[in-house]
Amino acid sequence: MKIIVAGCGEVGSHLAKLLSREEQDITVVDEDSSKLAVLDSNYNLLTVQGRPTSFKTLRQAGVEGCDLFIAVTPFETRNIVSCAIAKSLGAEKTVARVDNFEFKDPANRSFFASIGADDVIYPEYLAALEIINALNHNWVRHWFELHEGELILVGVKLRDNAPLIGKYLKDLGRTTHDFHVAAIKRNHETIIPGGDDRLLANDIVYFMTTHEYVDNLIPLCGKIERRIRDVIIMGGSRIAIQLCSMAGEKFKFKILDPDRERCLKLSERCPDALIINADARDTDALRDAGITDTDAFIAISDSSESNILTCLTAKEFGVKKTIAEVENLQFISEAEGLNIGTVVNKKLLASSRIYQMLLDRDSSTSKCLALADAEVAEIIAKEGSKITRAPIKDQHLSSYMTIAGLIRDGKGQLVGGNTVIRPGDRVVVFTLDGVLHKVEKLFS
Repeated sequence: MKIIVAGCGEVGSHLAKLLSREEQDITVVDEDSSKLAVLDSNYNLLTVQGRPTSFKTLRQAGVEGCDLFIAVTPFETRNIVSCAIAKSLGAEKTVARVDNFEFKDPANRSFFASIGADDVIYPEYLAALEIINALNHNWVRHWFELHEGELILVGVKLRDNAPLIGKYLKDLGRTTHDFHVAAIKRNHETIIPGGDDRLLANDIVYFMTTHEYVDNLIPLCGKIERRIRDVIIMGGSRIAIQLCSMAGEKFKFKILDPDRERCLKLSERCPDALIINADARDTDALRDAGITDTDAFIAISDSSESNILTCLTAKEFGVKKTIAEVENLQFISEAEGLNIGTVVNKKLLASSRIYQMLLDRDSSTSKCLALADAEVAEIIAKEGSKITRAPIKDQHLSSYMTIAGLIRDGKGQLVGGNTVIRPGDRVVVFTLDGVLHKVEKLFS
């Protein structure tokens, strides 16, 4: 697939790195030659220096024959204009990153499609959605639903008292079929486990299960489902505004921000929230805001370091659920290893959303989730493909992948060693980062 990424900022460069590992035909367009040089020397992709809103530049990048054009510069107007130009030059599908939630309104979609932007991505909306998920399912680190909840993937950190600790996966397979262990995050490394792997305390374990059984994981992981009502937010960012708008009356929000002018604007944009002009890094300010009686603390300031440290402080005050926005990718593994609950990263969320749009030419593969160093993909098994010729236990699958579940006739089901995949099954595969193109060969 030929993909052009316009914009070599944080989102664009991260997306280009991920896509280049999948042996896609990637071209990155940006005005900054120094940013392009870093990508050009380290990754398997092409770069074109120039304005993404230039007809000449886009023609030079080969937009006439591209399958997907993604505009993710920091400027939404430039993104929309570049999509319009790309579409007029022959791009099959275009996606623009925007900073205005109104642009995502379904009522306005036909307008953007008419001017050449087939779809729009608003990272702050994705982050707010992730935070609401974390508040609603506060015992997990990650929660992702496939096919309207037919299959559910959850990432859970095992507490010291978890009954699963010390269990070998081969023993779990003999006693239960309620869940499938798809991956284990241990000491900053993602492990695709086998039967001889054992679950340890502080592992972040990714389980595939179904709606009827997902609650069974709560006691097995040593967790407790809590009702969250009172929430303190550190930082009056666009995510905070979006969060207050989307959550409605389910939560009582207090937003702490040290900028007085921003607080005045927040009081207009978030009328149901209590706005406090204070710095949440100050423990006295947290006490005055009622941190000891708070159910959840969300740190979404511009500083990843401050977000991580303030969540740790909130934990010391007894807050049970903390959520930190960590935009520095190199900090994510460290943050996940600390006791701060859920980590939110807009780059990964935007990448996951774009992956959902990335169907191959016969619509047989779509990525549905991108983690820091692993991917989850949904692949349709084709007639005569290798994966359909024998039960999974006889396939001798590689150590870099695991089959977590499948959708058959619209219904989700878990897989075991004796499962035989049929042509037409939509199979959920957990892989290490950058090897999905190898896995796809089993299904084609």
